[in-house]
Amino acid sequence: MPPAHLDVRRAVRDELRDAPGGATVVVACSGGADSLALAAALAWVGPRLGLRVAGITVDHGLQEGSALRARGVAATMAGLGFDRVEAVHVDGRDGAAGPEGNARAARYRALTAAAGRLAAHAVLLGHTLDDQAETVLLGLARGSGARSLAGMPRRSGIFRRPLLGLRRVRVRAAVPEGLATWDDPHNADPAFARSRVRHRVLPVLEAELGPGVAEALARTADLLRADTDALEAQAAAALRDSVVEASWPSQADDGPDRDQGYDVTRLARLADAVRLRVLRQAAIAAGSPPTDLTAAHVLAVDALVMRWRGQTGIDVPGGLRAVRRDGVLRFASSR
Repeated sequence: MPPAHLDVRRAVRDELRDAPGGATVVVACSGGADSLALAAALAWVGPRLGLRVAGITVDHGLQEGSALRARGVAATMAGLGFDRVEAVHVDGRDGAAGPEGNARAARYRALTAAAGRLAAHAVLLGHTLDDQAETVLLGLARGSGARSLAGMPRRSGIFRRPLLGLRRVRVRAAVPEGLATWDDPHNADPAFARSRVRHRVLPVLEAELGPGVAEALARTADLLRADTDALEAQAAAALRDSVVEASWPSQADDGPDRDQGYDVTRLARLADAVRLRVLRQAAIAAGSPPTDLTAAHVLAVDALVMRWRGQTGIDVPGGLRAVRRDGVLRFASSR
């Protein structure tokens, strides 16, 4: 058995040690080399752990012939011995997050729905160490915070990424002979930022700084994730401690509204790293979409706490407005 096959199988087996016998594990497979290597490893490891294995391929409908290709990927997985295989068709153009963001959101919705139908214990994704390094570089270029620089977690809800510790070249060497792989043309299209990072930026960094740059970036993500998780837990506790009930003006004739807000004095005592996370969590709890809520929005809300000059309020995504009154911060509808 070639070493690459053993590495990928070992990674899958280690990830599924907590799966109870008889559980269903799903793999998301695009037909690319990374996900096919993962699918082949799960098809071998799963039954030996007493698990049922299922394969899902998502057709985003963005390219000519994509439906036919999805059926071919499903047939390949069936040939690997999966208990169940599905080809799911979605509209990857729907949404306001751009082509990459819309397709990603549609894919995760489809995979989540499939996991629910199958009562799956986990859904395995084929992201590699190189994907993690690219994610960190993209976060750096966008000036993102620590959560973004922490990259992709190994586990996020039902989703798991067993190959994050393996380089892409190692994973692709584990594709069984005879399986035809498909390379998404978007992955080589310089119009997409991730493609430029993959084919231009990382190779230059490796050439100029020496080998090991991708591993260092992935290691940075691991370290930042541990720190960020701890800060997020502190922020969640501080958010609960800051909640107060306050009266707010109402246009109705039955007197003022009473609603939940956050004590500004308690918020102001928090360290910056914790307070900014508290404000982000508060906005999200009020209904602001996490993907649309930027650091600039949170900093503007923070000015209501730390640099109060009688501002009327700050608009945040989700049709909300952060307002301060009588020492209480509140997120209310702006409509």
